[in-house]
Amino acid sequence: MEQGRIELSSLPSAFDLQSTLESGQSYLWWREDGEDYADETQHGGSKWYLTTTRVSDEPAVIRARQHDGGLEWQSTIDAEPILSRRLRLDDDLDAIRSTAPDDELIERAYDSYPGLRLVNDPPFGTLISFICSAQMRVSRIQEMQQSIRTEFGTPVSFDGSTYHAYPTPEQLAAGTEAELRDLSLGYRAPYVQRSAELVTDGTPLDVRGNPYEEAREALTEFVGVGDKVADCILLFSLNYLEAVPLDTWIRQTIEEYFPKCDRGNYTETSRAIRDALGGEYAGYTQTYVFHFLRNGGGDELSG
Repeated sequence: MEQGRIELSSLPSAFDLQSTLESGQSYLWWREDGEDYADETQHGGSKWYLTTTRVSDEPAVIRARQHDGGLEWQSTIDAEPILSRRLRLDDDLDAIRSTAPDDELIERAYDSYPGLRLVNDPPFGTLISFICSAQMRVSRIQEMQQSIRTEFGTPVSFDGSTYHAYPTPEQLAAGTEAELRDLSLGYRAPYVQRSAELVTDGTPLDVRGNPYEEAREALTEFVGVGDKVADCILLFSLNYLEAVPLDTWIRQTIEEYFPKCDRGNYTETSRAIRDALGGEYAGYTQTYVFHFLRNGGGDELSG
């Protein structure tokens, strides 16, 4: 087992692993103690988190925690470059924040969770996990992803235990709708199976390089992917940092704090709220606002 440590003082700005991984961005990481989101109003904790990855098509496990001024990791590989990429450790949060408008809600959100970063997860796992996320609690979404790993993913031995890598598109496409329903995916089962088939058959998932709205439209070709899920994929795995997924929380935020941005349809409302949140890094700002309000910050703000 390899292990290492990234000194947080070497980063261009603050870092908070717990806020990053427990802010609704990723279902491809999980807490080793099984207590994801149990104490989500806290941040800067030292719990261990795990995920899987692939290097030269070989699956690997990564375990990481924030502890004593560093990001400590253990893995079957050299995990430092992967952690740097997937946790966006090179992002300058101060520079990103400077692009946000002067607004009390936004200022309080940034102040409350210094070090929260966007994730940069693998696109296929992001696609499948957000298809599964529709009308579902976080704990159930996490359970679905673990079931998918166990049923279809490649086993990986790590630290005396056996884990399963997230399945490849080919592995998941080989499964049947009935097998996926047996994992309690319900009506999402055919969406997952068919979308895995589309990736396997060559439908582009990595749409980077396309203009933002064209990229979002392209992702809606996948079964079970509407504009909101497409925006989640763009923001959390494809580096479209301007994307603002219009989920229930953000729509409520628009209604209460940015009512002029409600244009009656997804496309026009999306354009308006992106402008209101600063444009290029609007997705970063909305993630801070989402996490702040979801944890009761609105009550604190109104008080």
